[in-house]
Amino acid sequence: MTEQTYLIRLEAAGDAPAIDILNDTAFGPGRFARTAYRLREGIPHDPELAFVATVDGRLVGSVRLTPILVETTGALLLGPLAVHPDVANRGIGRNLVRAAVARARELGHRLVLLVGDPPYYAPVGFSPVRPGQITFPGPVDPHRLLAASLADGAEAIAGEVRRPVDG
Repeated sequence: MTEQTYLIRLEAAGDAPAIDILNDTAFGPGRFARTAYRLREGIPHDPELAFVATVDGRLVGSVRLTPILVETTGALLLGPLAVHPDVANRGIGRNLVRAAVARARELGHRLVLLVGDPPYYAPVGFSPVRPGQITFPGPVDPHRLLAASLADGAEAIAGEVRRPVDG
């Protein structure tokens, strides 16, 4: 597949089964125990901020953004980001993130958070959150908590991350 080009587009309703299979392939069943997954559980992702990558019509990548709160301020949680192993290292994941973050900015969102590897996400606009500034309601490695500020003042948002339905 290394010679083929890929297309990035908004996720469609019919993509859900392929995305589930892709996430199973990329992360396995242990992903459901992670704090970020627990936060997303039962909260629908924003369909205007969910993108997929396809190669010859085959879904090979996916990213979603889910609404969350940091205290009382609306924000987005990025993830899961998954790329099929047979098309890894082609820039698909980063371009999916770029598409989702650009669309979030266009729609007026202020902040996107994720738990991930700083070297991977720095080129697409994410930087480490100051320790203690934003906390999660479960275990998260504070060195992997990253944010992309999409509006003036967003870098000052602070507090505990919670599900919108919790309050």
